[in-house]
Amino acid sequence: MYELLFRVVFCRMDPERAHHLAFRWIRLAARIPVLRTFAAAVLAPRYGELRTEALGLRMHGPFGLAAGFDKNAVAVDGMAMLGFDHVEIGTVTGEPQPGNPKKRLFRLVPDRALINRMGFNNDGSLAVAARLASRTPVFRTVVGVNIGKTKAVPETEAIGDYVKSAERLAPSADYLVVNVSSPNTPGLRDLQAVDRLRPLLTAVREAADRAVPARRVPLLVKIAPDLADEDVDTVADLAVDLGLDGIIATNTTIARDGLGLASDPRLVEETGGLSGAPLKARSLQVLRRLYSRVGDRVTLVGVGGVEDAEDAWQRILAGATLVQGYSAFVYQGPFWARRIHKGLAARLRTSPYASLADAVGADVRKNG
Repeated sequence: MYELLFRVVFCRMDPERAHHLAFRWIRLAARIPVLRTFAAAVLAPRYGELRTEALGLRMHGPFGLAAGFDKNAVAVDGMAMLGFDHVEIGTVTGEPQPGNPKKRLFRLVPDRALINRMGFNNDGSLAVAARLASRTPVFRTVVGVNIGKTKAVPETEAIGDYVKSAERLAPSADYLVVNVSSPNTPGLRDLQAVDRLRPLLTAVREAADRAVPARRVPLLVKIAPDLADEDVDTVADLAVDLGLDGIIATNTTIARDGLGLASDPRLVEETGGLSGAPLKARSLQVLRRLYSRVGDRVTLVGVGGVEDAEDAWQRILAGATLVQGYSAFVYQGPFWARRIHKGLAARLRTSPYASLADAVGADVRKNG
């Protein structure tokens, strides 16, 4: 049914407009008690064997929604209703901003991919923090908060901008993510250089601790797939050195490798970050490299090109404790998370591992 709806309705609409339409339906369903209870029963069945502990948090399973879908924390319960075990909201910036001019989101349907140059359009950290603080959860789900740099803030003042967001958002966040890897904010990826990343992460860690002295809010960094392997190693070493809680691998790519001939060449040439199936191989490669470097000392989150249960399972075997997705949700619809959970449970039952935790990184350890 969703595939038909996608072909007949959504594919004929501007992608951003279709996103907002689907988003409104999800939010509406989550507000109607009978409808959300029915939807959750159908779309979010729980599998006891998939229960996951990560970042000091307990989750129903390992599969969550990546940042970018719910930028302003307005549909956390709606996404939990659809079966996501954790929801990462954002990217949220210190100040509100409209993002880049439209048109800024493009579908490459034959490649099951998206290109976006949204530019961190969001309500700003003050508004999002107030929304999270006043939220009365309907479903128990872990909420991560992804923070980035306000475009208008000079690079020399970037740390202060991140600190402001961390201080405002940490009290309502189950975990925080420092996003230095989006290709759509000028100069942002330069912050991945270790000499700039170290003081940034240190300042955000201190800000979160000041804002929430009663508990340690886990802190992660999200990196780009376009980093050279040596730079991936350097970030991994930095994460261990700083006692960082996690690394998310990876964000979108500026490369256009892996795209087929069927995609409209005019769309392929659009600037922005490419996500979806073509990102699968590189994201998995980065994940394996990170796990080889950090082992169990840092929690790894695998994202980028995850389409089905097999992809999620391969991320776990490569070292991911948690797995996220976004682009395939656009193409596969509301039953996507249910199918991934069912497939993961089936793979675990037929595997040699007693638990998901035992499977994390198993392929990397086996192959040295």
